[in-house]
Amino acid sequence: MQFEELQEIIDMANLNMEEAVDYCKKEFSHIRAGKASPSLLDTIKVEYYGAQTPLQQLANVSAPEARLLVVQPYDKSVIPDIEKAIQSSSLGLNPNNDGEMIRIPFPMLTEERRRELVKLAKDVAEQCRVSIRNARRDANEQIKKTVADASLPENAKFDGEAEVQKLTDSFTATVDSLLEAKETDIMTV
Repeated sequence: MQFEELQEIIDMANLNMEEAVDYCKKEFSHIRAGKASPSLLDTIKVEYYGAQTPLQQLANVSAPEARLLVVQPYDKSVIPDIEKAIQSSSLGLNPNNDGEMIRIPFPMLTEERRRELVKLAKDVAEQCRVSIRNARRDANEQIKKTVADASLPENAKFDGEAEVQKLTDSFTATVDSLLEAKETDIMTV
């Protein structure tokens, strides 16, 4: 496209849409599927010397088996606090402490729970699609305003809007494929 102002608007729309897709990926990583994933514990904060500290800074989290997470704290004295933080999280996990490490078994998900998780994933995907559409709307408004203010030719507006629509279609398709992969992951027994 020949008009620099319009290209900047399109680049900003692209950036906003990328952020929406990144948010979607991050949120999907926190939705529990059939198997254990260390990223499930990324949001857990532990009370450590009076400060809320992310679990990753206090311990090594690994998944040695498909249905087991192991948390190995760097400081053994913090084990009870980590255990309490995991229990009080909204993940519904039941950690087992042996004094050296914490094992978190993952029971099989029921069909009903799987359907709830798919619904949650669909809600996250829809939030991302809405963000993408909002970025498109904002970009189109800015394009119209720039074309009018700078007395650019009318076809520059249509070219700019077409470019933004291509981005919108591309990022929406990305969200759809992420959702499809997450649904498959959740529903696989």
